[in-house]
Amino acid sequence: MTVIYHGSDLPDDDRRPLLYGGDLFVFTPRPSTLELIRHAREMIEETFGEDPTRAQFGMPVEKFVQLGGPLKPAFIHHPRTKELIRDVVADLGCALEETYLDVPRLRLATSHGYLTAGVGYAFHPHRDTWYSAPMAQLNWWIPIYDFGPDAGMAFHPRYMHEPIRNGSAGFNYYRWNADGRKNAAQHIKADTRVQPKPEQEIELDPQIRIMGKAGSVLIFSAAHLHSTVPNTSGATRFSIDFRTVNLADIKNRVGARNLDSHCTGTSLRDFMRGTDLQRMPEEIVAMYDDGSASGGITVFTPEVHKMKDKAA
Repeated sequence: MTVIYHGSDLPDDDRRPLLYGGDLFVFTPRPSTLELIRHAREMIEETFGEDPTRAQFGMPVEKFVQLGGPLKPAFIHHPRTKELIRDVVADLGCALEETYLDVPRLRLATSHGYLTAGVGYAFHPHRDTWYSAPMAQLNWWIPIYDFGPDAGMAFHPRYMHEPIRNGSAGFNYYRWNADGRKNAAQHIKADTRVQPKPEQEIELDPQIRIMGKAGSVLIFSAAHLHSTVPNTSGATRFSIDFRTVNLADIKNRVGARNLDSHCTGTSLRDFMRGTDLQRMPEEIVAMYDDGSASGGITVFTPEVHKMKDKAA
């Protein structure tokens, strides 16, 4: 059974085990999240105009991708973004000295199949743990504008405790850093990047769709099977997501149960300490590394790819 906690005041040490077990935590908008989405809206509206949720109807998809492609890394790497993410995490009770964060993502899901690849990729049912995420990873999701049930994402709780045949054995995180992530904007009509997917029929129902106002927060386990809801709302959905891990849980290998993830590599080097943004200590990463980094990139940065492309 999946329990949805709304506005819970449980301490983080009590909240995390429930999340690892498949429960969901939802919080209403608060000053820290409203400041974050205000920052995001400024960048989005500077790019797409005063009504970005309907900008797709006034331009060809190629132009939309041309604008959206640079916007996403600009948001990710803006120094103000990282500051505001830390404020949100601390506001919701996480100890920053023990909590490690990865870089936030800006997501957009266009309406009626306008763009479903690359920068607007519509995710099939998947667990983030198929993408080399640690079992202790928690995902945080924040809508930037109000949205409806036909524009969000769905959870498929049956599979929180049921394994799925999937293609994660063919996924290596370091190869994904080297090739898959940098080429997102090149995929417009179809997304041909190799990604782990179910290799059996998935029963999407029963499913859970969480509704929240702009600036609300949803936290869930990386092991939860979830998917992008086909957007039929008539508006582009913009959202922010990022991930956290607790250092003690990583050290003690505490987290969700690994039912079916067979990927290689680890994303742990992406995580930075909440207090000073120092990377996860290499001796901790070594507990999870499998020596598969040859020919790949351990940490994705645009600068590394620029140097690699010049060398080529």
